[in-house]
Amino acid sequence: MNLHHLSVFRDSSAEKMRKHSVFSTPRFFLDVYCLRPGQAQTPHAHPDADKVYIGLEGSPRVEVDGEETALPPGAAVHCPAASRHGVHNPGPGDARVLVFMTPNPGKP
Repeated sequence: MNLHHLSVFRDSSAEKMRKHSVFSTPRFFLDVYCLRPGQAQTPHAHPDADKVYIGLEGSPRVEVDGEETALPPGAAVHCPAASRHGVHNPGPGDARVLVFMTPNPGKP
């Protein structure tokens, strides 16, 4: 069994948002994004992949097709395939976001 505790994925980087891979297969990935105040994932789209952002810590915000919302701990946002989406951390503290995407466009 491949067991991971999400609490250990918390390292951040002063330069840019940090992505920690928890699981990755050709069918999906599960990452923890760590964002310091002011850091962001540039809005983008995946034509054939759905994504879900789940708040773990802090006060991140998610944008989907131009609509923005808060992502407090325990909240989830679905980004359908082809939607333009991204996440950012306006602060004041660090933020952590669980990210699930299927299929995994980074794997053949």
